[in-house]
Amino acid sequence: MERQQALNLLLKYNKEKYHIRHALTVEEVLKWYAKEFGYDPDYWGIVGLLHDIDYEMYPDEHCVKSVEILRSENYGEDFIRSVCSHAYGMRVDIKPEHQMEKILFAVDELTGIVGAAALMRPSKSISDMELKSLRKKFNDKIFAAKCSREVIQKGAEMLEWELDKLLSMTLEAMRSSENIVSEQLAALQG
Repeated sequence: MERQQALNLLLKYNKEKYHIRHALTVEEVLKWYAKEFGYDPDYWGIVGLLHDIDYEMYPDEHCVKSVEILRSENYGEDFIRSVCSHAYGMRVDIKPEHQMEKILFAVDELTGIVGAAALMRPSKSISDMELKSLRKKFNDKIFAAKCSREVIQKGAEMLEWELDKLLSMTLEAMRSSENIVSEQLAALQG
């Protein structure tokens, strides 16, 4: 599975900077988690990169069109299952089972909250964000209201983690990859 092929596929179906940034962010977060837990970061990363492959063009068929797109590109059924499991209970009935699927389920929404919180900071960065600050934004139901706290909580429960563990690990993952994501996005738009 080639990363460049996956990136080209992502760009075929996604044009908006926000969606591309989100895909790159989730890719890097999953790679970070894979390294933490001893899994293949390249595989986890590509799952993260393509998890919303269909969302921009087909929001009402999210994870239904993903199956069609990924099958037409010869991605395996296990890969497709992992990609689509992040929409469990919302769009599909594919329950996250593997640790990667549970993490993807939890961090998909969480990366949105962390990213939005970073934009509110004077630095516009995650680099100086602390757990306490993130927790405050997480508890504010109006802030980044489209990011489901219920899904994030459910993801932490699936992982059998305290919420603060999920928040702090994801914050660290995003902090460590913030520059990588920005550089990749700039290169794609350059």
